[in-house]
Amino acid sequence: MGQGASHEAQHPTLEQLSHNLAQAFAKKSYTPLELYCFKSVFWSLADTESGVQYWSEATLCRFLELPDALGVGSVIFQMANYLGAFPFASQAPAILTNEALLKVVTILTERYGAVLKKRGREIWLREIYRSLAVHDNGIRSKAEEQKHEKDQVTEKMGFAIDTPRGDEGGDEDDEDDELVLAALDLMDSLEVFKHGEQTNVHHSIIPTDNFLKLIELLLLIAPIDAQQSLSTLAPELSETRIQNLRRTAKVVLSSFITDKHPGVTYRTFDTVLSTSLPFLFDGLNPLFEHFLFAKDFDLSKRKSDSTSPTQESHPVIPPPKTVLDPEPILRNPGEILNLTTLSQLSFFIKGSNLFRRLRPLYSGNAHGFSMGSFEKQVFNWRAPTILLVSGRLLPSAPSSTRERTLQDMLPPKRYSSSVCESSQNQTITYGAYIPTQWKHTGKTCFGDSSAKLFQLSPTHDVFSASSFSSDYAYFNKSPTYPAGVGFGTPVPTQSQATSHSYGVFRPAPVSLHLDDALEFGIFTHLAEGGGSFYPSKLPGRKGKDWQDRFEIDSMEVWGCGGDDVAEAQRKEWAFQEREAEARRRINLGSGDKEQDYELLKLAGLVGNESRSGGSMG
Repeated sequence: MGQGASHEAQHPTLEQLSHNLAQAFAKKSYTPLELYCFKSVFWSLADTESGVQYWSEATLCRFLELPDALGVGSVIFQMANYLGAFPFASQAPAILTNEALLKVVTILTERYGAVLKKRGREIWLREIYRSLAVHDNGIRSKAEEQKHEKDQVTEKMGFAIDTPRGDEGGDEDDEDDELVLAALDLMDSLEVFKHGEQTNVHHSIIPTDNFLKLIELLLLIAPIDAQQSLSTLAPELSETRIQNLRRTAKVVLSSFITDKHPGVTYRTFDTVLSTSLPFLFDGLNPLFEHFLFAKDFDLSKRKSDSTSPTQESHPVIPPPKTVLDPEPILRNPGEILNLTTLSQLSFFIKGSNLFRRLRPLYSGNAHGFSMGSFEKQVFNWRAPTILLVSGRLLPSAPSSTRERTLQDMLPPKRYSSSVCESSQNQTITYGAYIPTQWKHTGKTCFGDSSAKLFQLSPTHDVFSASSFSSDYAYFNKSPTYPAGVGFGTPVPTQSQATSHSYGVFRPAPVSLHLDDALEFGIFTHLAEGGGSFYPSKLPGRKGKDWQDRFEIDSMEVWGCGGDDVAEAQRKEWAFQEREAEARRRINLGSGDKEQDYELLKLAGLVGNESRSGGSMG
């Protein structure tokens, strides 16, 4: 009997293991106040059926305030159903009970680190993938399956459990918890679970229609704060805004599309996120933090049983963030940069550097398409900047003298554009993140290894800085070569400048060049790489060469930084204006020859003995 009881204790049920994991999360991942708020939120909105209290899809969507127009509620509910069963995929879809929903919130807010050893971003994203994926036996060949057989052992769980320490030494319940969690940690080696809990991410895909809806939501919630409700962030979704969200979501989704699979495989998912969209899912964290804030929270309220809160008489919803005269997410949207494009940028540039931090510095259509106007508006900004340029692809055969001149300055070998022939008139948008202050290039380029080149449409792609060379950015006025604004192409040395003709411009393998009239742009991509920026890592673009030549329609530069940086720029502009005004007010012919001579000397017009000219005498 004793041996039989001991044997059963070594093999707890899945329900027991799931319960203990939820209890470990509750104990170690939340403060008492946060846990109280979560329970209040859950019990106030829970439905009851057959004695089980749970959340329905409608309740979850209503609480999170998901817009009906996006149709994303079922996708979020699917994710919650899967994560609520964590780590037992065989138990999904889970009923969203109190404990199941707590696990959902713990994982999506990345609070699991206090209990789980593996807290790397890759592990977290793998669980996100699983929650979105559907099983498909036809994705991988048998040979590929054998190749990844070893990986399945660690991928089955995605997490390893850290044995929690009992707060009260000698407590039998704490010791049992420790044994249960230790058994869960070793679950992969237990025969009783081995067959049922294998979950191979390489046998699944994310349906593209579901992923598109989720990306639309992620674009919308990217700027959200933990205590800001979605209804205050986007009180009204106009038809124009919805169209912008859908258009941009399709651009982002195109990064995941390949010819091999109808959906998004894990290999593609992992590659694209790590190289081009590392912060895509960051908005889920503050969205699900809403469970930890209760409206009308009253510390004086007491319940007879604190472990089983009774249902509140009124619904508990996340409180809106009340800030007097809040800073807008984006001041004065531009022709290229709007709220949706800003969210797209936050998928690979940290949102804390973008939202409520950007200042418009230069617009070609407002300030003029000239190097002088660009310099005046941008050079005094002493913080990182983002350059955006948009235009229409040029036809393969020049249709004007200016287009012919552009074509003649390039090497004779021609590359096709990044889009198909039927889309030649399509608008294309490229950009660059410049981490340092702008300056005249001179002999060397400026910038550092945190610089980025990127494409925002019609495909989303990011080209990170490499270590092969440091020719990140240049600003050259004629006769300096190459004249214009560019990224990735080295500036010739003096010896190269004298030995080579300026007639042919040879762009670097991955580079963007805007001519000195800011009329045409050239983006070059050679898969061989070897320059200052790495070639595309997108699976659909692997090994492809292209060159996009386009006529610039819009060009913008935005400054990253707060009011302090903007104030420093304003002071510099004011100083320069005072200096210019002082020079304009120099009044000669006052009758005092000596004074007039000194003024001319200060202006640099006299006083050079080697120059010929009359004297003041």
